[in-house]
Amino acid sequence: MPRHPKRPRRLVADGRAYLWTLRHTHHMADGRQTCHETLTLHPQPAGTGGSLRIVFTQGPGRFVPGGAPLGSGDVGYTQGASLNLHEPGAVHALLDAASARGWQPEVRRTVTIDGWSLLESAAAARAASGRADPTDRRR
Repeated sequence: MPRHPKRPRRLVADGRAYLWTLRHTHHMADGRQTCHETLTLHPQPAGTGGSLRIVFTQGPGRFVPGGAPLGSGDVGYTQGASLNLHEPGAVHALLDAASARGWQPEVRRTVTIDGWSLLESAAAARAASGRADPTDRRR
């Protein structure tokens, strides 16, 4: 039975549990619609820390899913790094990149980070793990 796409998923990183969700939204700016992918991680148990919101906004040289030919959850540079935000390993890599830049899960406030500032380091870490290939079934 497939997983419900809006139900939070669980991730354990560095001994701490998180619930995470991925949402696709559209916003109007300057008379144009833009797509956004928002990955939100909530430290567990609830109330023990602030959420981390990582936002990817489409723009020149960048893609977020908005229909064919892109897959759901795909974000990246048209000429470079990319990740699929439905993959737990990609979420873990983004969490590690945010932590390396100073995000602290125990601080009780929501922090929003531009996902593009984390993408290259997260994709490099994902590639170094040896599981960056979407056909790799060891995950």
